[in-house]
Amino acid sequence: MSNLCGIWGHPYLDLRPHIDTSSFGALDREISLGLCELSPSYTGGSLKSLGVVAPWVDADPYADLGHVISSFSREEFADFVALAEEPGDFELARQADYDFGDETDHPLSRRQMRFLKYRHGVYFPWQVCYHFLENQRWEDKHSAAGKAFEPEAEQLFPQTLAFIRSLPFTEIGRAVLFGLDANDHAPAHRDSEPGSSLEVAQSISFAPRGNKRFYVCDPENERHSIVQAPIYWFNDMDYHGVEADPFFRYSIRVDGVFERSFVKRLQQAHRR
Repeated sequence: MSNLCGIWGHPYLDLRPHIDTSSFGALDREISLGLCELSPSYTGGSLKSLGVVAPWVDADPYADLGHVISSFSREEFADFVALAEEPGDFELARQADYDFGDETDHPLSRRQMRFLKYRHGVYFPWQVCYHFLENQRWEDKHSAAGKAFEPEAEQLFPQTLAFIRSLPFTEIGRAVLFGLDANDHAPAHRDSEPGSSLEVAQSISFAPRGNKRFYVCDPENERHSIVQAPIYWFNDMDYHGVEADPFFRYSIRVDGVFERSFVKRLQQAHRR
């Protein structure tokens, strides 16, 4: 598979033989209606400054929030922090001491995200991001300790949460919807360095409409595999992203710890 990490010799695992997807039409209806009642957050605007993008992405023209904020003048920084949830938490003289963005000590407010987008051209690939079950840090996304599904999600997405709870996990540490607006793309990035762990991070992703062109690719972009399944497990040590399309697309990723019996079934079916 060239330099693609994959899972047991496969670019990704199609989970349709193992998980019933007959409810996907109903889930898509519920999710579409539920999203109309929300004001979702943005995410993905700091992939370049985090150093997780594929080599060719660094050279593209899309602005990264980390790079933009680090170049702010004092006046621009003052405008930016004035839009924070707690502006008084920041000292203008300490501008270089603060980290902003997802899973930092200073997550962005909705107003700050819009300011970065409208004033400074920052590109947020996922302009619809909604956590059914939230993790505070990347490192705790597989642990259910101290977490519960959002009451709002329980009200708006009961069938979706029932499906998520039915998945073969012993515990769930994160469940999040990632949506892309028409003509947007998710740049190739990876969530962890190859070799950083002996095991593939356990997660299940599903796209009830089946029209999200999610892909995995190697560092040279020579092996570029678009996921054809509406429910799948991929190795997030591989670069991955989403192709642009002229319509809204979304998927839901659930992270946690698989049931041992599920892993055994997958090994028997897919291990080469």
